[in-house]
Amino acid sequence: MKIEGRNAVLELFKTDRTVEKVMMEKGAAGTLGKIFAEARKKDIRVQFVDRAALDRESKEKRHQGVIAFATDYVYSSLEEIISCAFDKKDSLVVLCDGIEDVHNLGSILRVSECAGADGVVIPAVKGASVTEAVVRISAGAAEHIKVAKAASINFAIDELKKAGYWVYGLETGGESIYKNRLSGKIALVVGGEDSGIKRLTREKCDKILSLPLMGKVNSLNASVALGIGVYEVLRARLGT
Repeated sequence: MKIEGRNAVLELFKTDRTVEKVMMEKGAAGTLGKIFAEARKKDIRVQFVDRAALDRESKEKRHQGVIAFATDYVYSSLEEIISCAFDKKDSLVVLCDGIEDVHNLGSILRVSECAGADGVVIPAVKGASVTEAVVRISAGAAEHIKVAKAASINFAIDELKKAGYWVYGLETGGESIYKNRLSGKIALVVGGEDSGIKRLTREKCDKILSLPLMGKVNSLNASVALGIGVYEVLRARLGT
């Protein structure tokens, strides 16, 4: 797996994943100097090349002067996510019901990690996976949060309920999120970009929560809505 971008590479170095080599732009300064120093500490081979060589290796041409070559992304299991929060009073798990856009998934991983979520669950099929682009868009957050692939989101909901989680879907037509105190063990379901939460999944949720829309546009981007949701959970957890 190729990890592109300065923040994403620095976060990669903080994990246990094997990094085979790092390609860096000749003569570049700033953050690249810190990346070089960290690579030397870890005894990772650094190859200095011109920008054209990095452009050839990069899929989206947003490498910021550095590309790391690492082992493939390692997913967690749903059982691991539940287990890591077993003794916690408060826990947050995010479920992605049909998120297909890599930019949305990357943003969801980033905001979930920043808000202290214990994990993110994605479907094994019919949804975006953790790719090089997702890692870059997440600014490296994908390296620090557990991501599990479930046979289906409905199966994941059933397992989370067995473990004591309350499951809330973020969707239009529900009760205002601001009328609910989201403390304890919480699972938030965010739906796909166009279709939203699937009907059967919606029926499995304990409650549907909505964000007030005061303008003329009738919906929010999935990752934006999820960002507001996870920080409502954090606000309740902090008692503010």
